[in-house]
Amino acid sequence: MIKPLLIEIGVEELPAIPFLKELPNIETLWLDILEKNALGCEFNFYYTPRRLVLWHEAFPTEQEEREEEFFGAPLSVALKEGVPTPAALGFAKKCGVDFSEVSRATKDGKEVLYYKKTIAGQNSKLLLKEMIESFIKGLNFGKSMRWGFLEEHFIRPIRWVGCMLGDEHVPFSLFGVESTPFSYPHRTISYEPFAYMFAGDYFDRLAERGVVLYPTKRKEIILNDFKAIEKKESIHIEIDEELLAEVVAITEHPKALMGSFEERFLRLPPEVIITSMKENQRYFPVFKQGKLTNHFIVVSNAISDDYDLIVRGNEKVLRARLSDALFFLDNDLKHGLSYEGLKDITYLDGLGSLLDKELREKEITTYLISKYQTTLLSQNARLNASTLKALMDKSVMYSKSDLLSEMVYEFTELQGLMGYYYANAAHEDELLALSLKEQYLPNSEESALPSTLFSAIVALSSKLDSLIALFSIDKIPTGNKDPYALRRAVNGIIKIVLDQGIAFDIKSDLKALSASYKAFDFEVLETFFLERMYQFFDVNPSIISAVISSGERDIVKLSQKIKALASIVQDDGFKEMFSTFKRVANIIKNMDVSLETPVNEALFDNSYEKELYAAFKVVIAKNYASFEENLDALFALKPQIDAFFDNVMVNTEDVKIRANRQNLIASVYNAFKSIADIKEISI
Repeated sequence: MIKPLLIEIGVEELPAIPFLKELPNIETLWLDILEKNALGCEFNFYYTPRRLVLWHEAFPTEQEEREEEFFGAPLSVALKEGVPTPAALGFAKKCGVDFSEVSRATKDGKEVLYYKKTIAGQNSKLLLKEMIESFIKGLNFGKSMRWGFLEEHFIRPIRWVGCMLGDEHVPFSLFGVESTPFSYPHRTISYEPFAYMFAGDYFDRLAERGVVLYPTKRKEIILNDFKAIEKKESIHIEIDEELLAEVVAITEHPKALMGSFEERFLRLPPEVIITSMKENQRYFPVFKQGKLTNHFIVVSNAISDDYDLIVRGNEKVLRARLSDALFFLDNDLKHGLSYEGLKDITYLDGLGSLLDKELREKEITTYLISKYQTTLLSQNARLNASTLKALMDKSVMYSKSDLLSEMVYEFTELQGLMGYYYANAAHEDELLALSLKEQYLPNSEESALPSTLFSAIVALSSKLDSLIALFSIDKIPTGNKDPYALRRAVNGIIKIVLDQGIAFDIKSDLKALSASYKAFDFEVLETFFLERMYQFFDVNPSIISAVISSGERDIVKLSQKIKALASIVQDDGFKEMFSTFKRVANIIKNMDVSLETPVNEALFDNSYEKELYAAFKVVIAKNYASFEENLDALFALKPQIDAFFDNVMVNTEDVKIRANRQNLIASVYNAFKSIADIKEISI
């Protein structure tokens, strides 16, 4: 038999961000609990800031009868001279029966103890209390609290609970709160509870009392309000999806309203205004003809006939925020950019101050400028080698200076960006200003990258110093722990290098840069860096291993070789072709192919080895436009290699001929290995 089941957990207002982080796991948790209790069925999860609701249109009122099997020890262990051993008696006890009721069965080719029992299904009402408690305790919001005299804790105090199976209230206690067939309306409507008579009755009565229970419906209401405002005011509302999700999570009856602030605040950088709106007040910025206006959108959670008072209240709060920001801006502009104060800010114990970090970064940029000077000067014709170096030094030394500003102290997420605005206000070189803005890029998976090589070098210097410096004091990520985000730093380095198309060798360049730091095991750093290649490319891992095993360490070439090999491996006919080249790898597996492998044509005594060598010489004599073309040409040797293996005995008794034939195969293998080590590929 099935009945509708409603479970409501009423709480004080949930904080949106911790809740939204856990949201993807909530339905999975309840589904696991249902299946564990043999009550699997479809359900929906709904939420508002004051309630968590589980709704089942068809919930089993009783578990199905089921059979459970138990397998015990092999008979050779369970019985000694026909007498049950302690292992056998323990198995019977586990099954809840006398040993005489235990039977035998065959498992994995052995005769073992066996018992099967039928388990009667329980009434689901008897299980719901424990299931709901497991659900609540299984939620992990990162933070929790205790209230009253309770030992239990949750993200916010639980104020009411309800559980209705059909038209029958299911009584139980949760965290000291007794379940009742009552719920609470929107706060604007009333603070008094209302009753519902059966599970489905709850939804109508809740809606009549001002609560929009369904998050998808609340989102739809907000977006429709946005469209109406945009049409009426001829404006554009910038929708931040994360902010929208927050607003949906903190409202039970959303209503979008437009407010304004004085135009004088538009003197602030747009990012400051938008950050203040979003982070502090959860407002949406308003644009007209691509420019930020002195308006904002607030989503109210109130029910009112006159929203003017709500708009004015929000305008007052934002005005205070923007007044503070304008004060910070003017103070910062008076003082200008300076990096001297960074000497008083510790970067990390063992690595000195932030000023020390900038000085190390300056040394890194000196190395990188010498490496990429020709490209830099061609991109910036107004500079010469001397002015380029001076500008780069100044850019690096100013790069963290906005951390000393009042604005960044208040809005830490604007670091770098405020440096850009302050540099522009001081009429600094545009390359310098832009490099300050882009120094932290990329800062997320979908982030933009530095737009110029000049900015890229400033960004690389910061990431490279963080990486090498932390390895030099043994702050190496382990397992899932990476407190200093060094994996992200490596990903950033790879992305920048690939985007700029510049030569950067993981081994030689990193080793040269590491020479200025406290000595450490460089191979650990190299391995750490190479491990990121496996996360960076969505290909068969053995392809990456094959390219890395070739000895290639230039990031751009590594990428090109990985993509070239992956393209060929994905071809439908590759598996058949690859079997031939696996034989090549097997032939030379005991040879030291790093040594010279000279081939003497005078020792050839049949046409097949002559044909293979002739075809091979043609392949290696050509210049290829890409690694993929090169690999295609090498794999095209398959007919000659197959004919060679079918008609030539490599391990002949003649030592010289045997060595010559092995060298021929090794030459083919080494030609592949210049791109990828074929023996590492697995398909």
